[in-house]
Parts: sequence; C-alpha cells; structure tokens
Amino acid sequence: MQLTVEDRIWLLDCGFGPEANAHFNPDWLKGASAVFITHDHIDHIGGASHAVEAGLPIYATAQTAKSLPPAAKVHLLPEQGETVIDGVKLTTGRNGHAMGGVWMHFDLGEGLFYSGDWSEESDWFPLDLPPPAATAILDCSYHLDDVPQAERFAVLDALLDGLHGQVLLPVPPSGRAGEMALHLIRRHGEASVMLDPECQTALRAALASRTLAPDVQEIAPLLDRGPMEMARFLICDTPNADGGAAWGYVRAWNESGRLGRDAHVVFTGHMTAHARGICAVPGGYFRRWNVHPPLRDQVKMLERLGAKRFAPAFCAQPEDYLIEDLGVEIFLHDPVRL
Repeated sequence: MQLTVEDRIWLLDCGFGPEANAHFNPDWLKGASAVFITHDHIDHIGGASHAVEAGLPIYATAQTAKSLPPAAKVHLLPEQGETVIDGVKLTTGRNGHAMGGVWMHFDLGEGLFYSGDWSEESDWFPLDLPPPAATAILDCSYHLDDVPQAERFAVLDALLDGLHGQVLLPVPPSGRAGEMALHLIRRHGEASVMLDPECQTALRAALASRTLAPDVQEIAPLLDRGPMEMARFLICDTPNADGGAAWGYVRAWNESGRLGRDAHVVFTGHMTAHARGICAVPGGYFRRWNVHPPLRDQVKMLERLGAKRFAPAFCAQPEDYLIEDLGVEIFLHDPVRL
C-alpha cells in the first residue's frame, strides 16, 4: 500500500507470499522515501530486504525490527504512543494479531487509519482502540465472512475431541501459538500440550514483555519443558508445515504410516499449496482460528473510527463491498493520496 503525502511516498508494509510464487515487487519502492511495517509476519515484512538494499528508512516496533536484515536503517516506533515523522504525527497501538504488531493512525486531513492485520477476538494479544479517522484502510482478509471466534472454537473442539492419537497444530510462533496453547491447556490440561523450541523461544519473550492480555502466564509451565514426543497436542512452527518441526512431524508420520491413523494435522490459518496438499490426504484437516476480523468487527471498527471512506485490504474481491450497506464511501484503488 502506497501513501502519498504531498511530495513523499510512504510504503505501508512490504511483504510477500504466503504462496511461494507470490513475490514482492521492488517497483513498489520506486520514488518511496520510507517504509512502515506493522508486524513481522512474512506477508508484511518479507520484502524488507529490498527496502534495505534501496537504503530506505524503515519504521517498525522493536519486536518487529528483530526480524529485519541487520543492515536495516530502523526508526523504532512505540507499540503504544505517538511519533512525529516529517511533520506528520503517527499514532500506533497494539493490533491484537501479532507480537509487537501495531495499527497506524496518520494525522493527515481528518485522519487516516491503516490497520495492517488486526483482531478483536484474541485472548492473547490486546487491541488498543484508535483515534477517529475519516479514511480507513482495513484488514478484510476474511472478506464478508461473519463467523465469530466462539463458533470457530466450537467447531475446532468438536474435531479435536473426535480424533484418536496425536494432533499437530502448525502455527506462526509470534502469532497464534500462545493463544492456541492457552485454549488447549484450559480445556485439556497442561500435560497434554507440547511447544516446539521455536514456539517456546517466541512465547518466553512474549511473556517477558509484559504487553500481553491478562492471565496469559498460564502457559509458563510449557516454556521450560523438554521434548514431549507423545504429548497429545503438538504446537509447532511453521504455519503451513513446509519447514521447521511441523514439517518434520508430517514427514515422519507419513513415512511411518501413522498419518491419518493415530496422528493428525490440523491447519487453522491461511493454507498455501503445500498445506492444501497435506489436507488432501487422510489425516489432514482445516478449521479456521480467527486472527483477522470477521465482517461484524470490520463494521464495528468503521463505526468506532467515524470513517467516511473505506478501502478493503488483503482480500481478493474488494468490489464485493460495494453491495454492502456500510454507510461509507468505498474506494478500491491503490495508492492513497492525501
């Protein structure tokens, strides 16, 4: 997303994927004077190396900056606070979606709100409420889907209760790993849950940050536990089981004949072709875990902002919003010029 402010071009996020053939286009950086990154997931930060090669300053939180190339010219943003950049006040707040993830509110015109990815339904990541903004660029990854998290949990729990043996849950460590662990230990007890080393490291840092929602310390006993190969629920990196411990388990279970018999894989987020391939054979399943806003929360955010104009972001068919009675002007073209 490009934001043009007078004679400056600011790029809002610079990711690629999650499909392997979805590359970042360096042409987006032509004429840009700065890059702003909301969080460290690959589809928002994956193209940062191109920004570094171009010598552009990158604005990100300290947590997000840990995932940037070492040579990055980083200007740190607070997770909650205000920063003045070239005379423009930028307000940031926690986005309810990722460790160190923020939304951005630019004090331009009557206010511009860029959500990046966000969620109001997490028991793990808090969401700070933004100031009013007449123009809103919102995460619409779930398009017009309106199923709330409570219903998602009921469907997931029913599947897990019916599966015999072990269940692998591939996750992004800085994303839903923590809240998934929280949900499972509350329902099945801590002895039933294992975190791989990547998730343990990420969640240990998360708890130490003291920026999460209340009561998340319940997962602390999982963070210093050694390998538990026979735990019922295995929460492992990577989210599409195309690397890390998740891919190791899938490969081993498939080779041993366990996959689909007493070992299962349940994907809960966006699935790449690799993950869809696993779901096409016995033992592979998909049950969505909301990490983006359903339609009702998109509408609630527009009302909260007092938005007059709205751009649906991160969805394949934004034109479908033109038939929704949202009470705001909908624009579908990028870049944004203020």
